[in-house]
Amino acid sequence: MRALISNAPGGPETLILGELPDPVAGEGEVLVRVKACAVNFPDVLIIEDKYQFRPERPFAPGGEIAGVIEAVGAGVTGWQVGDRVFGWVLANGMAELAKVKANDLFRLPAHRSFAEGASILLTYGTAIHALLDRGQAKPGETMLVLGAAGGVGVAAIELGKALGLRVIAAVSSEEKAAFAREVGADEALIYGRGPLDRDASKALANMFKQAAGPDGAQIVFDPVGGDYAEPALRSLGWEGRYLVVGFPAGIPRLPLNLTLLKSCDIRGVFWGAFVERSPDANRTNVDRLMAMWDAGQISPRITATYALARGGDAIAAMSGRAVMGKIVVLLDE
Repeated sequence: MRALISNAPGGPETLILGELPDPVAGEGEVLVRVKACAVNFPDVLIIEDKYQFRPERPFAPGGEIAGVIEAVGAGVTGWQVGDRVFGWVLANGMAELAKVKANDLFRLPAHRSFAEGASILLTYGTAIHALLDRGQAKPGETMLVLGAAGGVGVAAIELGKALGLRVIAAVSSEEKAAFAREVGADEALIYGRGPLDRDASKALANMFKQAAGPDGAQIVFDPVGGDYAEPALRSLGWEGRYLVVGFPAGIPRLPLNLTLLKSCDIRGVFWGAFVERSPDANRTNVDRLMAMWDAGQISPRITATYALARGGDAIAAMSGRAVMGKIVVLLDE
């Protein structure tokens, strides 16, 4: 099968278009002919051996897929050849065939494209798990979203509005601010590029506090990390919840005295581990996402598509933090 292959650790330029052996569905697994694979920040880390797990090489990056079932392994019920599906894998999404655990697949409605199907699970799944399971979001609360123009940031904005939150989007450019407002943010703030010195950090904290209002934010949704984390934490109000989603700007060191002074919580959001530990709860979340999608409350914002041969370019765009919304690799192009 054709695949975009990582033979050694490195950046997107090390990926080559080549052939890998066709996978075989084992017990409890389904073989999917991949039609679309969305690009996410973990793809940047995985090919550099910087993620929580390291697939055995050679492998193809990509964890968020949509396609058509090609074969069904032993012990699998509820799925059959020809079903349109979306799901997630640890790796090997940017290949013509992917082996997927049956429990990690969901049915893709006929009126949804494969590109849309590949763009719903990781970002919206992470965001709904963050807001409901970890953040206990309540209508009327204020949420500050960092990196708000990216895929998971957009999902947080849309879900936040659907849940009745006031949403403040924080982004790195006016173009991204306009995009965040278009998605539904009540307010958009522009922060400077890091690293931030002490004065810049204090100024950013003041900007976040002013936008949050006198009671502060009740939720910070942070898929960015780095020097932006402490100013965001300082904007939290009493008993606020700081949701740790990712670290493309680096792993921050936070002053824990703030958690005492604000009686606030710092809560990790690890969607992949949540899925493995609580598959039924995740399926409930996905069912809710599908209902919200049908109601028009959420919708994947696909801003660019790439052919498989240009999958490295897609990952490079993600690495450069230039992406707004979702970008998708299409296997049939």
